[in-house]
Amino acid sequence: MVQFCDDCGSMMVSEDGAMVCTSCGATDDRDEDRAAQFVSTEAQTDDDVIETEEGANFEGKPTSSDVHCEKCGHGVAWYTIKQTGAADEPPTRFFKCTECGYRWREYN
Repeated sequence: MVQFCDDCGSMMVSEDGAMVCTSCGATDDRDEDRAAQFVSTEAQTDDDVIETEEGANFEGKPTSSDVHCEKCGHGVAWYTIKQTGAADEPPTRFFKCTECGYRWREYN
């Protein structure tokens, strides 16, 4: 859980059940109700990780039938979407042909 100091705005760390400011040393009670709202990275899984590198397993991902494989002409491909540019730019779709395995990307 990340908490910021009300006095100076610096990040606080948990020590012995209390939150302690890393800059000015101010202390605050640890808010357990607020801590329960956060998910620890240790508890997260990689089930939703987007694999776009060579050898990535696209099988089981959504398919799209509005595509055309340049290599074999097949019209169905698995795809994933990844934000490769700035947040105000559209995401990139990565495809893998369900027939021949050819990979390509489209920028919207």
